[in-house]
Formats: sequence, C-alpha cells, structure tokens
Amino acid sequence: MEYKLTHKAYTSALRENRLLGLKCNACGGYTVPPKKVCIECASEDLDVVELSGRGEIRTFTVIRVAAEGFQAPYIVGIVELDEGPWLMGNVIDVDCDEATMDMIGRRVRLGHAVIPGDKFSAGERVTATFSLEN
Repeated sequence: MEYKLTHKAYTSALRENRLLGLKCNACGGYTVPPKKVCIECASEDLDVVELSGRGEIRTFTVIRVAAEGFQAPYIVGIVELDEGPWLMGNVIDVDCDEATMDMIGRRVRLGHAVIPGDKFSAGERVTATFSLEN
C-alpha cells in the first residue's frame, strides 16, 4: 500500500504555509488532508498537488472551555477551499467575543500553528489556521 502524500510531507509543507492535497485522476476531485483514496470516488489514482490555501468560512464555533493543553477562547472553523474540499482549522486574528454569523462566507487564507505536545500526544503537531482576507 503506497501513500502518495504522507502526513509528514503534508505537515512539512503546512509549516511553510503551503497546502498539499491530492487530485483524483478518475473524478477530478481534491482530497485534503491526505488519505489513501479519493474522498469523492474512492479511487487510488491520485496525484499530489499544491492547493491555493484560500476559501470561504462555511461554519465555525468559539471554544470557551478548552481541552487540557489548550488556551481558551479560540475559534475553530470549517473552510470550503477554492478547489472544493472542506478543511478544519483555527480562525485567528478575530476577537472571540466579536465573532458573529457575519463570518460565514468570509474569504480566508491559510497559515499554520505549531501546537506543543502534551501528555496525550506523541509530540508537537502542526495545524491549519485561517486569517480573514480584507
């Protein structure tokens, strides 16, 4: 079983604010974060591509009671990328007390954050972040 895009390669690119995904040669769909098969048609005929990292917020929530190791409050959003797939990440540079439904549909661009390891993880992690575009 061969993975075209490993988690290591995906997070290495994310550290450079680059978003790698997989484009399906069977249906043309995009898969991100990386999986073994296309999320649209389950084909294994995939190529690694760089996505724009831009999209629109489809939904979000403000986390006010954080899990151990995290600092509340913060915003988690789901963004529909310009290429089609939806990706979850933290929405940054927005005051949690001023986050309203007006954020839905706002354009965002990709960034990243490094989350230190804790007693529940295998070390530090890299996560997608999104900043509002003007």
